[in-house]
Amino acid sequence: MTAGDHPRGWREVETAYTDEAIRDDTLGEMFDESATRNADTAAQLYKGGVYDRSLTDDVVPPAPDGDYAELSYERMHHVVKHLAAGFRDLGVTSDTHVGILGDTRMEWALSDFALLSAGGVVTTVYTDSSPKQVRYLLSDPGASAVVVENDEMLERVLAVEDDLSLSFIVVMDDTDVDREDVYTLGSVYKRGEKAFDEATYRRWLDERDPDDLASIIYTSGTTGQPKGVKLTHRNFRANVNQTRKRMGPRPDKDPDLPTISADTRSISFLPLAHVFERLAGHFLMYASGAAVSYAESPDTLAEDLRAVEPTTGASVPRVYERIFDTMRTQASGSPIKERIFDWSLNVAREYARSDDPGAVLRAKHTLADRLVYSTVKDRLGGNIEFMVSGGGSLSKTLCETFLGMGLPILEGYGLTETAPVLTVNPPEDIRPGTLGPPVPDVAVHLDTAVVDASDLDDVAGEVGELLVDGPNVTDGYWNDDAATARTITEIDGTQWFRTGDIVERTDDGFLIYHDRLKELLVLSTGKNVAPQPIEDQFATSDRIDQVMVVGDDQKFVGAILVPNFEEFRRWADSRDLDIPDDPEALVDDERLREWVQAAVDEVNEDLERVERIKAFALVSEEWTAENDFLTPSMKKKRRNIRSAYRDKLAEIYGEEQVDLS
Repeated sequence: MTAGDHPRGWREVETAYTDEAIRDDTLGEMFDESATRNADTAAQLYKGGVYDRSLTDDVVPPAPDGDYAELSYERMHHVVKHLAAGFRDLGVTSDTHVGILGDTRMEWALSDFALLSAGGVVTTVYTDSSPKQVRYLLSDPGASAVVVENDEMLERVLAVEDDLSLSFIVVMDDTDVDREDVYTLGSVYKRGEKAFDEATYRRWLDERDPDDLASIIYTSGTTGQPKGVKLTHRNFRANVNQTRKRMGPRPDKDPDLPTISADTRSISFLPLAHVFERLAGHFLMYASGAAVSYAESPDTLAEDLRAVEPTTGASVPRVYERIFDTMRTQASGSPIKERIFDWSLNVAREYARSDDPGAVLRAKHTLADRLVYSTVKDRLGGNIEFMVSGGGSLSKTLCETFLGMGLPILEGYGLTETAPVLTVNPPEDIRPGTLGPPVPDVAVHLDTAVVDASDLDDVAGEVGELLVDGPNVTDGYWNDDAATARTITEIDGTQWFRTGDIVERTDDGFLIYHDRLKELLVLSTGKNVAPQPIEDQFATSDRIDQVMVVGDDQKFVGAILVPNFEEFRRWADSRDLDIPDDPEALVDDERLREWVQAAVDEVNEDLERVERIKAFALVSEEWTAENDFLTPSMKKKRRNIRSAYRDKLAEIYGEEQVDLS
C-alpha cells in the first residue's frame, strides 16, 4: 500500500511515523547513536589536493589529488570523540561559546560535532565576512574561542583580536603562525587522544539537555545588522525529526519513491555557517546515516558531482538557475541543437504539468530524454533522485522544467529562527510553485489584516503574513529583547513567531510564497505589487542574468537588470556585429538594450497590467556576496543594490522622483 492509497492519507501517516533516527535527545547524542548504528558505512567523502590538512594521514587517510576518499562512521566517530576531548582539554566546558569560520568541508562537520559533544555552543561566521563583521559575529555572542579554516581566516581574526576575548584559536589546516594560543586541529586531536576517557565522554553527553543552547546563528542581514538567533538542541533535533518524517523511508511509501536513508549520498557545498545547509546537508544526513560528500567549491561543482555521483543535495534557487544556464550554453553552437533543446524544455514542462500524459506526450518525453535529459542527468553525476531548494523563491517554470526532465527539485521554506525547515514539498506530491505543506508539528496562522490580497496576482486561497509555532521555533534573539518582542506575538495563549513573509494557503494546506512583507512595493497609485514573483519569471531567460524589481512610491514598476553578456556576445557574433568589449560601455549600447527589451516584453505578457515593467536600467556588475549585493545564502540585499544604483533609479523614474541624498 502506498502513501496515497493509505486510508489515513500520507500526512497523518508521516505525523505518526517514527524510526531509529527520530529521537528526543541532544545533537551530540544524535551523532553518537547514528555513528554507532552505521559504523561500517561511509560517513564522509573528501577530496584530495585541496587543503593542507592538519589532521594527519593516520587520523584521516589521504585522498588522491583531485579524487575522493571515504571516512566511515566508525572512524568519524573516533575522530569526533578525540577532538571533543581535545577541546575540553583546552578549556571548553558546558555552554562555552566557540565560533567556526571556514568553508564547507569535512573538518567543519568534525569540529561542529566535537564542540557540541564537549558541551560547547557553536556560533557561525561566513568566510566572506570582513574583519569588522568577524569582530561583531564573535564579540556579540561572547565567543571565547574560534576554529578557523586557514591562515587567511586566522589573519582576519587576529586583525580584530584586541576587541575580542579569545582564550585560544584553532586552525583546520597547517599553519606557520607560532603563538601559544594558536593550535592546529591536528594538535587538538593529539591532545584529545592522550586525554580521552570513554566514561568521561559519556558524562559530557549526559550533562547536556535538549533545552540547552546549541548554536547562535546570525541572520543574513538583508535589512540591517544581523541578529543572533538562539537555537537549542531541541530546536534542531525537532527539525531533524520533522524532515525525517517527511523524507525518510516510511513503509507506506512507494518503493520507487526517493527517500533520505543510510543509502543516501549527498553533496554539500552551501555554507555550513548558514542554517539551511547545517540542517538539511549536515544534521539530517548524519542522523540518517547518509554519506556526505564535500565539494571543493561552487566553481568545481560540475566535476565534483560527476566524481561522487550523489543521490541528493540542497541548494538555493540561484544555483539551480546557474545549472539551467549551463545547460542552455552547452546546447548552443548550432541552430539545430538549440531548437532541439528548446523543444525538449517545452516537452518537460508539458509533462510536469500533466496529470496523465497520453501516448503522444510519453513518446515525445522518451525521445527528449534520449536526446537531452539523459545528458543533463549524466553531467550531474547520473544518480540524482531529487534535490531540495530553500533560502529563496524558486521559479515555478524552472521547477517544472527540472521535474519534467526527471530531476525533481523539492522546494521548501524556512528561516534561521525556525531551525530552519517549516515546509517542503513531499516526494509523493510535488507541486511546482508551492512551498509544500508544513512539516509535522508545525502550526501555522495567517494574519490577513496586514496585506490586501486583492492587489496580488493569481490568488485563490487565504493570504496573510505567516505566523508559525512548533518545537523547532526559537524563543528569541541573543542580547536583543526588543527584536524578540517584535517578532513573537501571543494569540489565544499561543506564542506565534512572525515570519515577515506574505504567504497564501491553499484549501488542502499547501503554502505559496508571495514576498517579504517589507519588500512589497506600494505604488503611488496605492496598488501593492510583490516583486519576487515577477523576478522569478526571468529565471529561465537566456538574456537576463539577474533582476531586481523596483517601484516603491512610484507610478509604475521598473527593474534594474544585469544582462547575460556571454549570451549577448554569442548572439552578436552570429550576426557579425561589432560590439564593445567593456561591459560598462556595453550597457549603453542600444543593440543590447533592444535585445534585453525583447525578454522583458516576453515576461510582461504574462503579468497583470500593474505588474508590468515599464522601464528598466542595465548594470554591468554581477551581484555577488563579495561585492555585498547578495547575502552568503545568495539573497538580494535590496537596500544595498538600490543605494549603489541611485543613478539608475533616476534613469528609470527621473531625478526629481528619486531621493539621491
